Amino acid sequence: MQMETIMKAFLAGTALLATLMLTTLAALAGDFANREIHGFSEDGKLFAFEEYGRQDGSGFAYSNLFIIDTTTDRWTANSPYRVLLRDENSAVFDAREQVRMQAGPVMKSFEGRGILAGTNQPTEVSADAKRMSVNPRPVVPPIDEQLEFRIATYQTPPTTLCEPFGATIGFRLLKVATSDGKTTKMLHEDQNVPDSRGCPHDYSIADVVTYYPDAGTPKFAVVILVTSQGFEGPDGRFMAVTGEID
Repeated sequence: MQMETIMKAFLAGTALLATLMLTTLAALAGDFANREIHGFSEDGKLFAFEEYGRQDGSGFAYSNLFIIDTTTDRWTANSPYRVLLRDENSAVFDAREQVRMQAGPVMKSFEGRGILAGTNQPTEVSADAKRMSVNPRPVVPPIDEQLEFRIATYQTPPTTLCEPFGATIGFRLLKVATSDGKTTKMLHEDQNVPDSRGCPHDYSIADVVTYYPDAGTPKFAVVILVTSQGFEGPDGRFMAVTGEID
């Protein structure tokens, strides 16, 4: 009977320890945003995507909507639109609804136009997150030249905001030549990391989206996952680099 009592106490203690370990791991988890590609405007001049989720630490629901001019590769249409509901009981759905209301009529320009030519989720471990090569349209056999993008990271001058966390990491994005006569192009290269990015320590390619308008030059957007220092662990947010398919 005494041995049975000891075993029950041992098993109860083991169960409690496992629960505490799982709770601790959950408490240290960061916040990786979900994303939705809203696509291109009909003429291909604008590209829109949204990141949304629930903040680590506070538990507040948020949604951020970005609209990018594909010619200048800059935010436009008064974006980004940001909503943070400072109530841990609020729903992510409500944050998303509010951000779309903020964007207003401009959201009518997007109807999911575009082709998700390649995608890589944060849970993917078999793919090369620094490189993505795609056929820009789902045509078999392919009629287009492949698109290939590569991302490289490096240290940039430290910011006051990020100095306590060590080196500040920037990135460069290349559009790699995939046929004779073409040249590799630098699409983006950080000199300094803006504060809006937080304190990044890694980057990876999340999506390649293409669009062939009825008239005009075809477009692409490379959506990039930015992993940065969060409150309880690494956080994941998104940015995009856009351009023309030549």
